[in-house]
Order: sequence, then C-alpha cells, then structure tokens
Amino acid sequence: MGFKKIILSSVALLSAVTLAACSSNSSDSSSVNVGIIQYAEHEALSSAREGFVEALEEAGYKEGENLTIDLQNAQGDQANLQTMVEKLAGKNDLNFAIATPAAQAMLNVDSETSSVFTAVTDPVEAGLVESLEKPGGTMTGSTDATDVEGQIEMLLKVVPTAKTVGIFYNSSEVNSEVQAEQAKKALEAKGVKVEVTTVTTTNDVQQAITSLAGKVDAIYLPTDNTVASTTSTIGDILKEAKVPAMGSDAAVIDAALFTYGVDYHAIGVQAGELAVKILKGEKPADLAVEKPNTAAITVNEEMAKAVGIDAATIKALEE
Repeated sequence: MGFKKIILSSVALLSAVTLAACSSNSSDSSSVNVGIIQYAEHEALSSAREGFVEALEEAGYKEGENLTIDLQNAQGDQANLQTMVEKLAGKNDLNFAIATPAAQAMLNVDSETSSVFTAVTDPVEAGLVESLEKPGGTMTGSTDATDVEGQIEMLLKVVPTAKTVGIFYNSSEVNSEVQAEQAKKALEAKGVKVEVTTVTTTNDVQQAITSLAGKVDAIYLPTDNTVASTTSTIGDILKEAKVPAMGSDAAVIDAALFTYGVDYHAIGVQAGELAVKILKGEKPADLAVEKPNTAAITVNEEMAKAVGIDAATIKALEE
C-alpha cells in the first residue's frame, strides 16, 4: 500500500513538473515584447505605426494577450529621441523605428536586437543596411522612397506653365535631401529653373516658405517631418500667395494642392510582415528591404479653389 502511494505521488509530481515546463515554454515562445520609437507625431508616421501593429495582429500577435508594446514618441526632438532609444535598447525581442532619425538612433545604441524600420527613404545612405537586397545586419524594413521623376512629371502636368519650381525641406533630414536632389535634377532636365529653400527647425518655416512662395510658380515638397509638422502654416501662406504645391504623401495635404506618393499605412503593414518573419526565426540580414507597393493622388479641393486649378482635372491624371 505504501509502495503504491509512493508511485502515485511520483507520477503526480512528474506531471506537475511537466505541465509547468510546458507552460513556461509556451509563454517563452508565444509572448513577445516589441519596442516602437516614432520620431515625430504626424499623420504619416502614426499611420505607418498603425499598419505595423495591424500586421502583427493579423499574424496572431495581439497587444494585451501575447504582445507587449513599449511605444516611445520623440515628438521631433533629438534629445528626446536619444533618451527614448536608450530606454528601449536591449529590452525587447524586436524594435520598430519609424523615420530615418529614429532608425539611426536605435541602431547607434543597440546593434544587437533585431529591428525593423519604415518611413526611411534611403536606408543605405542612412547607414542602416549594406544593401536593399541583403541588409547584412540587424535591421531591415520598408522604405518610403518615391518615384521622384514620376512626381515631377505629374507636377508639371498639373502646372504646365511653371517656369520656376521651388523645393522646400529640412536640410538635416537625409530622406528629404535625397529626394530634393533627385527632384532638382529632374526639373533641370526639363528646362525648369529651380529655387531650393531649406530650414533646420519648425521656427524657420513661416519666413522661409513666405520668401520662397514669392519667387516660384509651384513648389515640390519631399517627404519631410518638419514639413509634415507645419502643414497648417505652409498651407495658409501658399493659399494667400496662390502658389500650388505638390506633396509626397498625404500627411502634407493641408499644405499642398495635391499629393502623389506613398501610402504610409501600407508600408507600415509591409514592415509589420517583415517583423513577423523575424519573430518566427528569420534574420533581418537576409530579408530584403521592401519598396512601396502603392502610390496615389490626393487632392486638396480647398487649395484647388484658392489657386484656381480644377480638382477634377488633377484626379483624372491618376486614371
């Protein structure tokens, strides 16, 4: 009788240990921690973040269940950015960086944790990956690189009488610099004079855009966090000056006559799908950086009235 009790006790103990081990392994394999560093608060970057989280959820990673997200938003402040990436460094299964400054800061403080980026125009130039096809390190992601030549063609179709086109951006943003150079070359190749005006802070925007508007027939706005953060100011000035502008993404539609470029929610989803592959065991080094799959025109009808251009004509160009 005593021997039987010993056997039963041993079996019970073994079962308990086995269940505990299974429970522990299940938790370790299914629960993940993801850090998110967003450079600034504006529609494009927030839309990319939402797309990223949706892709994780679609793959079965749900916040509050088996996913913990540590979201940090630097609000466009470099000092905040540095502090926030240090908080995330080494503490997550994967980090997600939104915009070039955020991705660069993240990589600088944590080159060990697998990371995914989005809203980065040229990840090679920014030093994030070795090449788009073979990133080679701990980062991969989706770009917001646009067909700048195609954008310039569209701008000149909408404003065919433009002799001088302005380009406006923050000179400290690598993304913007790359697009601005491409736009300048494309415009000059078509015999259009180019006026380039840059700023380094939002405080300079009002004076700079007012001056530029007085010199040009149209303005090209590359994807730029400073522009996206000051759309109301820019839009008011351009309405008053009756100068049409084309933006590279819907986040700047309040400043522009129309936008033609990246769907940030879509590239956020692409980044999320890459993150899922990494969480399931693939290496960032082997996952090619993805380019945008879609582009679209968005028209600001209020601006169209202000500058005297038919909104329907612009929309028809997309067809």
